[in-house]
Amino acid sequence: MCGIVGYIGQREAYPILIEGLKRLEYRGYDSAGIALMSNQHEMNVYKEKGKVLNLEQLASSRDTSGTLGIAHTRWATHGEPSAVNAHPHVSESGRLALVHNGIIENYASIKEYLKQKGYTFKSSTDTEVLVQLIEFVQQRFHLDLGMAVLYALRRVVGAYAIAVIDKEHPEELICARKSSPLVIGIGDDYQEFFIASDAVPIVGYTKHIVYLDDDEVAVIKCGESIHVKNLNNPQDAVEHDVKDVDIDLNKLEKGGYAHFMLKEIYDQPRCISDCMRGRLLKNEHRITLSAIELHRKELLQAQRFIIVACGTSWHAGLIGKQMIEQFCKIPVDVEYASEFRYRDPVIQPGDVVIAISQSGETADTLAAFNLAKEKGALCFGIVNSVGSSIARASDTGIYIHVGPEIGVASTKAFTGQVTVLTLFALALGMEKGTITRKDYEEHIEELANIPSKMEITLRQDENIQHIARILTYARNALYMGRGYNYPVAMEGALKLKEISYIHAEGYPAAEMKHGPIALVDKEMPVIFVATHHQLYKKILSNIQEVCARNGSIIAIVTEGDEAVRQLAEYTIEIPSTLGTLAPLLSVIPLQLMAYHVAVAKGLNVDQPRNLAKSVTVE
Repeated sequence: MCGIVGYIGQREAYPILIEGLKRLEYRGYDSAGIALMSNQHEMNVYKEKGKVLNLEQLASSRDTSGTLGIAHTRWATHGEPSAVNAHPHVSESGRLALVHNGIIENYASIKEYLKQKGYTFKSSTDTEVLVQLIEFVQQRFHLDLGMAVLYALRRVVGAYAIAVIDKEHPEELICARKSSPLVIGIGDDYQEFFIASDAVPIVGYTKHIVYLDDDEVAVIKCGESIHVKNLNNPQDAVEHDVKDVDIDLNKLEKGGYAHFMLKEIYDQPRCISDCMRGRLLKNEHRITLSAIELHRKELLQAQRFIIVACGTSWHAGLIGKQMIEQFCKIPVDVEYASEFRYRDPVIQPGDVVIAISQSGETADTLAAFNLAKEKGALCFGIVNSVGSSIARASDTGIYIHVGPEIGVASTKAFTGQVTVLTLFALALGMEKGTITRKDYEEHIEELANIPSKMEITLRQDENIQHIARILTYARNALYMGRGYNYPVAMEGALKLKEISYIHAEGYPAAEMKHGPIALVDKEMPVIFVATHHQLYKKILSNIQEVCARNGSIIAIVTEGDEAVRQLAEYTIEIPSTLGTLAPLLSVIPLQLMAYHVAVAKGLNVDQPRNLAKSVTVE
């Protein structure tokens, strides 16, 4: 949640900060603000409710000079969206300005203490409490800003990534993190520095990145290397390796598409090819994964896998569970990461815990992962973002390599996660001898064909756009599937909820008569994922049950299917494939359907209300 960007160097900071905010706006977009140390040595702070464009319009008539600044785009946690609650927040004296991602859990007690010391507060945020605390520590103990930040944070309970500037010391920028991502970009010869919540707004200026770890405070000055200290051992300096990142800036643009979400849906054939490149060796009839090669013994001896994830990643995990159990004959639990660590889960040494997260920063998933590590499990990360917190916390894992995903509603990350889980299950099953050579090679052949079959599926877009008009007027919808397709039904329902604000629920179709069928009438659209695979005859019966109650049926079917076509009001055909791989195709019409419904309703597809891309708070 929320996006931070900062700059110190020789260039004008404002254009860099505004461009950075625009690139980070997928992380939060209910308000935005900027603090600049002007050429006249004034601290200029501009804040506005709404999108970054609103802030840009406000600042267009103001002084935006200066080579030091911090900026923020917000997803509200404490206090409603407003200019007052927007970041940066300024200290009582006006000397300090601070931006913050995360939540300060003990802010109320700190606020009460500071009130007793004479401090006043303009906003209802925990962030203003933090900047006041830093100023209080700085003044009371006569500390420089870096040490004031360090000692103030030792009193804080919660998660944070922060950046702070001091009007009295415009030559330095202070930043710190705990359980919320923050990266530092290094310019040529250390003459300029960039900070951000992730590498996306930085890569246009430098590829040299330092990733701060938890409980670290960095003091940044031009012409010097970064000075990093740990909260728990402030006497000793912390050394960091500089990493090189490689993000294609062209992939951060819409490329002629109306929305990032539509571009990312259409990106999927190429993305899945990228995901499999170097791993799926079709000519050799082989899958190679370094994660299995390096940890072969632990993976072969594992008695249980536990998948922890949230949202779309959880749905991918449900598919992964079926894959691993079918191909590897190992029991798999799929857990909501947000609940996992709070119920004293039974984790044994030798268990394998798989964390799935597009951003690699999902707070609940990272916390579950850390708990698993404490209990001796092998921690296996499946993430998209190189260098992310989950990637660095993993003992091993697999990057999905689908490129930056900007649209808040995840699309290509889901198919990338399912692809990686498929490769993993097949490769491990072959190592264990629990899959036949025939099945193994058949899946390799068909996986190689999936990108081209995705392209064929995308040709249904015009038909899907026409069908989507029905859902535009719906207030509720049911999504049904069986076997490998029931998590796809749940994912389709989530997409519709996320971007069109229509209430929708996904179920295994057999569960319909255990409750949801009571909702079916002629006003209720029911979307069936009814490809010609396992349990096909069963789902055909489920469709007939809805027909008997005058439900409006939309069905995703295998091309050439006539039985469902006779029952459904509308059908969308996808190419034939193996049942295990059907989710990679059947999800695409549901993504497009949600997209077209939201567009028809005039909604902001890429930035749906109340949501943000990277959920870095609980």
